[in-house]
Amino acid sequence: MSMTAIIGGTGFTDLDGLNIQREEILETCWGAVSAPVLIGDFHGHEVVFLARHAPDHSLPPHKINYRANIQALKTLGVNRIIAVNAVGGITESMDSGVICIPDQIIDYTSNREHTFFSDDFEVTNHIDFTMPYDEMLRQSLIQGAIKAKLDAKQGGVYGCVNGPRLETAAEILRMERDGCDLTGMTGMPEAALAREFGLPYASICLVVNRAAGKAIGEITIDAMRQVLVEGMQKVRQLIAASLI
Repeated sequence: MSMTAIIGGTGFTDLDGLNIQREEILETCWGAVSAPVLIGDFHGHEVVFLARHAPDHSLPPHKINYRANIQALKTLGVNRIIAVNAVGGITESMDSGVICIPDQIIDYTSNREHTFFSDDFEVTNHIDFTMPYDEMLRQSLIQGAIKAKLDAKQGGVYGCVNGPRLETAAEILRMERDGCDLTGMTGMPEAALAREFGLPYASICLVVNRAAGKAIGEITIDAMRQVLVEGMQKVRQLIAASLI
């Protein structure tokens, strides 16, 4: 039986509609998981939910134990991972409130534990990361958006930065020249770690603000919160419609 893991990000610290059947507090060889893992029924499907930033959003992007999170999901026997990310919009089409299902990543992060093959091991796993998101899972999400009558961009390049600060206008211009459509702080190493374990992984990105230099005026957390409330409800609808 297929079991889907959903990793919730900013504005998505719980899964409304999840009928929780049990809760697992897990420790891994890599350390503690971000939050208790919730396992239950979501619209007739077995789902595992993990709040990436902890339920109280106390973990900033650079402090998340990505290895422990992915290890825990693998241990629980999930077959695929849907990640939810709140992001900034760089290119013109990525306006505030837009939902995007990206197809590529550029990793600008540093000093993160980005692989399971960094300590004692016998064989290094050089993963093929040409296409960082699983295409079959991406297509399921795209079809889910169509089914739910939600407008979603069917591709885009996610540029992952360290955070927790937002970018400078010059950094965003560089990312745009590099081909990035979106900027976020949690897409890596999460996607690569899932690939190392052979777990299909795809992302649903909600644009909560125009990126630095692209917005009119100052970027404020209050404005992001307003977009998060309505946008994440649409993300929940998309997930429910995409589960098979």
